[in-house]
Amino acid sequence: MGDARLVDRLRDALGPEAVLTDTDVTAGYARDRMPLAPAGTPLAVVLPSDTDGVRAVVRACAAAGVPVVPRGAGSGLTGAANAVDGCVVLVTTKLDRIVDVDPANRLAVVQPGVVTRRLRDAVAEHGLFYPPDPSSYEWCTVGGNLATNAGGLCCVKYGVTADFVLGLEVVLADGSVLRTGRRTVKGVAGYDLTRLFVGSEGTLGVITEATLALRPLPHAPATLVAAFPSAVGAGDAVSRIVRAGLVPSLMEIMDATTVGAVQRHLRTDLGTGSDDGTLLLCRSDAGTAANAELAEIERHCAAAGATLVHHTDDPAEGELLMRARRVVHGALEELGTCLTDDVCVPRTRIAELITGCERIAAEVGLTVAVVGHAGDGNMHPTVIFDAADDGEFDRARRAFDAVLELGLALGGTVTGEHGIGKFKQEWLHAELGPVGLDVHRRIRRALDPADLFNPGSMFAPKAASQQGEEAEYGPGRHTQ
Repeated sequence: MGDARLVDRLRDALGPEAVLTDTDVTAGYARDRMPLAPAGTPLAVVLPSDTDGVRAVVRACAAAGVPVVPRGAGSGLTGAANAVDGCVVLVTTKLDRIVDVDPANRLAVVQPGVVTRRLRDAVAEHGLFYPPDPSSYEWCTVGGNLATNAGGLCCVKYGVTADFVLGLEVVLADGSVLRTGRRTVKGVAGYDLTRLFVGSEGTLGVITEATLALRPLPHAPATLVAAFPSAVGAGDAVSRIVRAGLVPSLMEIMDATTVGAVQRHLRTDLGTGSDDGTLLLCRSDAGTAANAELAEIERHCAAAGATLVHHTDDPAEGELLMRARRVVHGALEELGTCLTDDVCVPRTRIAELITGCERIAAEVGLTVAVVGHAGDGNMHPTVIFDAADDGEFDRARRAFDAVLELGLALGGTVTGEHGIGKFKQEWLHAELGPVGLDVHRRIRRALDPADLFNPGSMFAPKAASQQGEEAEYGPGRHTQ
């Protein structure tokens, strides 16, 4: 089937308004927010509005041998939704219905195009809570969260996206529809196919519906901010809090570079007294016990050398502090192009990661800012560089890789929530090792034998994978 014939078939199935081919328009759908990940030129961008539309697209592309790249809102940071040349980008934002909210069973059924914040607001009307909250939750979609197993600021207490997925509806590579999971709290019949698809980055199928578990709406949170003269003190505080068995609903860390950028962006003082301090931000939604919980956290911060500790149960003041955390990416973008990393290390080694990033920054001659979820060790070192300068471009990539290498050396993982995408394939190979990678490839081939779903994401392209073990399992210094 030729390209023109495929486009005609897609228009017949979806209607002409849902099939975009103007290159000026399709370019806007060709990549996500990772500036260094490769992106190709799509043949077309399609916007189906229901499962039947998705099936029609998948079947037409399978018949034509054309790759399909699923995409949500494009908020990803690994290139996982980036187009490959000649592909069809399948955008799920028009599948945006909240199909059902079941308060009695504490669950919701939603399509993948539902914006995460909208879902949160909708279930809150029923006294319920959907905990996953990526920093982009005001515009990212549930489908993208599912594809990357997104986390967010509340992971320390509530877990990541996968912890709230009861079942899925997925269009497979042959156009058939798989329904996984159930609406019950428990169920162990067969393999856990639901978890298999969560975090698969569109390489195994296109998610068209999800059944999600909900929690009772928590109490209004109380908020604490603590300033430390260095990352070492903040890291010590995190270790003390964890060892004490405290589980706040949020525990975030911002290094000195991040604090300085946010203070300039918001034109306010976050309490460090300068741009040189490290901040720890905590919240408790434990109701009447919240102030007591934060008071205990305050004692541990003071023991770790905090120069300022303040907590408040005033919602307005708490939201102002939270805004400082949520605007980090925008504040850092004012310094230059941002290359955001995503490593997760044991919580006792957060300070080592931050000081290691300071060393890497000095070695490459660029700025590396660190912000992250201290409660679970998931850090986001961000390399800041001038994208117009080829020398800085290369140094940014070196710094990015050095951070990943440091994360593994500290006993961590190369991704805590952003995924692998089209930028970290060799690092997935390094972390999994040859046996683990082979199992992944076998699963992929079983579900998508023609390699048409999001080719080049997670795994290196076929040509590279056939160039020997070094290409297959990552740079020689990282192989297992």
